[in-house]
Amino acid sequence: MSASREQRRERLVEVYEEASVCTKCPLAETRTNVVFGSGNADAALMFVGEAPGAEEDRQGLPFVGRAGALLTQLLEGIGMGRDQVWITNVLRCRPPGNRDPQPIEIESCQPYTHRQVELIEPRVIATLGNFATKLLTGSRVGISRVRGTPQLREIAGRSVFLMPLFHPAAALRTPSVAEILREDFGKLPELLDRPAPEAAASLPAAELAGSTEARADQLDLFG
Repeated sequence: MSASREQRRERLVEVYEEASVCTKCPLAETRTNVVFGSGNADAALMFVGEAPGAEEDRQGLPFVGRAGALLTQLLEGIGMGRDQVWITNVLRCRPPGNRDPQPIEIESCQPYTHRQVELIEPRVIATLGNFATKLLTGSRVGISRVRGTPQLREIAGRSVFLMPLFHPAAALRTPSVAEILREDFGKLPELLDRPAPEAAASLPAAELAGSTEARADQLDLFG
């Protein structure tokens, strides 16, 4: 028997409590806050980005800087709000100087990502950028080659639709990337309306890919 909504939320809070004092990698020594994730704890759509930046580290919340403002705008463009989705990152502590995540950091944080998938039970996971896409697909293929095409994946024991997207930070730097990101974002509503991923497992691969060319604050946001 699967856990109830209340049980899953209680367990998610327990995972947050564990993550908030995590010392599994050296980033524990330089962070200000652990950025666990925020949003709707029963979301059908989860976003996984790369790592917290300076503003995220200060506030303890994900995607609250310029990239976060763009993410909010993109969500509004498809008729959704941040209170309807769950937002997290591959890393929950800011790498010094916003450098790329290191393998030991990704490995140390991966269990928290999987526990969030397990407890929130999303139907669609949108990966933002290379690091999230490579981690959750288990593939070394870069984001430029796979972006905008949904994949059927098993993550944390759940079958999910995975949609690779460019990271909003890349869109802020390059107008052409922003245009592509907005176009790919527009495919998410149709993907959310598809049959459950378990049922879709029997669909031909061509059909699956072809039809879409701070502490208290965080706990309060486990909607």
